[in-house]
Amino acid sequence: MENSTTLTFIKEDPWRIFRIMAEFVDSFETLSQVGPGVTIFGSARTPARNPYYQATVTLARGLAKHNLAVITGGGPGIMAAANRGASRAHGKSIGLNIELPLEQKGNLYTNIPINFHYFFARKVCFVKYSLGFVFMPGGFGTLDEFFEVLTLVQTRRIPRFPLILFGKTYWTGLIKWMRATLDAGKFISEGDMELFRVTDDPQEAIDVILDYKNQVGPPEVVPRAFS
Repeated sequence: MENSTTLTFIKEDPWRIFRIMAEFVDSFETLSQVGPGVTIFGSARTPARNPYYQATVTLARGLAKHNLAVITGGGPGIMAAANRGASRAHGKSIGLNIELPLEQKGNLYTNIPINFHYFFARKVCFVKYSLGFVFMPGGFGTLDEFFEVLTLVQTRRIPRFPLILFGKTYWTGLIKWMRATLDAGKFISEGDMELFRVTDDPQEAIDVILDYKNQVGPPEVVPRAFS
């Protein structure tokens, strides 16, 4: 016999669809107005004195100067650095903040904050409104986001947007393992290791994204994920 907790869950669960729909409707309505953007991922634990923090500020400021919205997870660390750089350039600084048991407060540098309850709705918005992705050093969340976006590009579910891993020292070990295990073992296809690039230079990252933007044309014809 099912207990009352299970029955309550079953009765309430279908109604969650409306909350999920509301998150998608609200976020789509807002983000569809901001124009093409670039999502910057990275650790929430990176302090302002860290060189990666400063590089992120520089990178985001450069993107914003070229009228690209900067999208982050809205939290501290690298996310705050990216929003800080965009706000310094008076650009569109978007924070997709997530409700967590240990509450993550939105940083002070966003001018377009959006709050999410569901991780999957938030992740859709990171991808749907971006034409490039930068992955700064980070933890499990950053790695999850990298492999999810990489898989979407690999499987051609989204266009081949620029995927940039920033920080050669941080990423080299993972890339060596991918080549020695995934690539050499034929667990991935030939050419899959060329779907991303690694750099230590903020300007190089900016140039790669701008080259892609210029190749695909004006904002109204820029390809979108999940269109």
